[in-house]
Amino acid sequence: MDKVLERITLNPAVCNGKPTLRNMRFTVSQLLELLAAGMTEAEILADYPYLEKEDIQACLLYASHIADARTIVPVQDKAA
Repeated sequence: MDKVLERITLNPAVCNGKPTLRNMRFTVSQLLELLAAGMTEAEILADYPYLEKEDIQACLLYASHIADARTIVPVQDKAA
């Protein structure tokens, strides 16, 4: 399953080095925000035809690894 993480790329020349999918200008956080907003996998794949099911799996696995960190940094509200 960790082979799917190879879809997550870090490139300083793409999206300022944020984690992206397959070196495209589509960030992991963008995809996670779509899921958090309630979009289904099918809706995401229909709206973004260049994404693949494995991209969604990779984002979720990547997020699970980050959430498993031993050090937690409080998230600041963007609206504040």
